[in-house]
Amino acid sequence: MKVCTDACIFGAWVAKTISNLKFQISNCLDVGTGTGLLSLMYAQKNPNTIIEAVEIEENTYEQAKENFLTSAWNDRLGIFNTDIKDFASQKKYDLIISNPPFYENELLSDKKNKNIAKHDEGLTLKELIVIIKRHLIANGHFAILLPYHRIKYFENLAEENNFFLKEKLLIRQTPTHDFFRGILLFNTIQAGSTTNELTIKNKEGNYTNEFIELMKDYYLAL
Repeated sequence: MKVCTDACIFGAWVAKTISNLKFQISNCLDVGTGTGLLSLMYAQKNPNTIIEAVEIEENTYEQAKENFLTSAWNDRLGIFNTDIKDFASQKKYDLIISNPPFYENELLSDKKNKNIAKHDEGLTLKELIVIIKRHLIANGHFAILLPYHRIKYFENLAEENNFFLKEKLLIRQTPTHDFFRGILLFNTIQAGSTTNELTIKNKEGNYTNEFIELMKDYYLAL
């Protein structure tokens, strides 16, 4: 599957935000890692974290496994080919990250593996919250990438499960576009939240300074 710009933004933002907030993150769980992009980006910026990833689709898992093994951070990356609902770990995690299936009750593709990756027929947001509660330490954090129209629903769902918003990033393509994605960081402490915005390209069609600053360590050319 192709690497999407919003997924790259998610990986870069989480890696930077966690580093800047100076959380003590010794281990991280990547739920539905796909080809391993988020884990790799996080590993690049956070050298003291062990990252374990879970991917249900076998071919995607094999690609992620190869990406991990050939990376400079292979000693801190592990991956499991299983359904996250069946994932059993002997430990809990300081941080959980997830770029979950986006679409709910929408037109499905005729390709089953594509539906698993993009539609929540395999993992709903309600199920994801339960999984996060099961695998996160008591004072841990989790970050998620969502379509803009599902943000409010998920914020309410998270609060019902005693998670509170800490940081939010709203993303749009250009100044004339509406927001289309949001990145949310939660923890278990109700202490107020911060919201920021990111515009990918300016009205001339060039990458904005904010986008370049966030992505410069990951893109070969900007």
